[in-house]
Amino acid sequence: MTSDRKKALSIATRSLAPHKPHHAQWLVTRKCNYRCAGCNVWKEQDERELTAEEIKKGLTILKNLGIVEIVLSGGNPLLREDIGDIINHASKLFITTVYDNGSMAAKKIDALRKVDFVAISIDSLNETKNDQIKAVPGAWKNATQAVETLHKEGVNVAVTPTISQKNLYEIVDITKHYTNKGIPVWYCLYSYDTSVDSNQLFRIGKENNDFVITDKQAMVNLCNELIEMKKKNKKILMTTKLLETLRSLYEENKRTWKCQALNNFLVVDHLGRIAGCHSHNFAGSIFDLPEKWNSKEFKALRKTYHECTQCNYLCYVFYSLHGSPCGHLSLAKDQWKNARFLFK
Repeated sequence: MTSDRKKALSIATRSLAPHKPHHAQWLVTRKCNYRCAGCNVWKEQDERELTAEEIKKGLTILKNLGIVEIVLSGGNPLLREDIGDIINHASKLFITTVYDNGSMAAKKIDALRKVDFVAISIDSLNETKNDQIKAVPGAWKNATQAVETLHKEGVNVAVTPTISQKNLYEIVDITKHYTNKGIPVWYCLYSYDTSVDSNQLFRIGKENNDFVITDKQAMVNLCNELIEMKKKNKKILMTTKLLETLRSLYEENKRTWKCQALNNFLVVDHLGRIAGCHSHNFAGSIFDLPEKWNSKEFKALRKTYHECTQCNYLCYVFYSLHGSPCGHLSLAKDQWKNARFLFK
């Protein structure tokens, strides 16, 4: 059996296992070379981080726990000199996505050939506007060239704009521009942390009035348009259910989901600390996870997460909606073409 088939069989088995987590995001570094206006990760950089060997040990723990998908992010994970070794291990075990702000992917293309997706952040088709958002001159040029290079080289690259008031009216154009080139698009949503607890896993940002979506009807209209576009455009990697959920949030100010943090997904930081999501206190170490997963402590934390209403980060919403075996089948039905790696 080939390594691809072994991986596919292992992933399929884990995907259908009940009462197991599906997704993990590992922020393998706190280093970042951009200064994005809607984020403050770069304001809290930390030189400390686990070694590649420690991360590989942790990835194996996540695989044994049942994790199917892993996102390697940061900071910018591609700033790590040993990221190739980490990616190589992760890509053998999981559906693997690596995030990049567009500055490093083209330089690390050989390390990225084995991943399932490289996600490149581009927030506008306007070079000046995008560079202002990223707060780095040349950011747009670097990102667009990286997307073109990876796509040409056969690396599965996707564009991931963060929807905010800054670019709300451009999202359809960005989507059409890249999907017409055969490049998938999925979205982040501008959000900010409301927690002020010093023990939360890490902070993404504080409220920025330039980015907070104030035109709620335009957001509703965007969701409706993307739902219609998805009927013909298979390169929009957002489920209809997620778009409908997002629409309800802005149309009715109604949260139609309950958070499934520490059930369906979890987060690991650069020091190997874990939590259900980043905005709550860390709950131990990745290396203690096998012993803690079924503990009374974690059962109590799951109740806390389940009732939490303080964020609308799309990745957390997505895996709250789709993180169960039933959700996996629904996801496969909605985006079956994106599961083609299972049949390599």
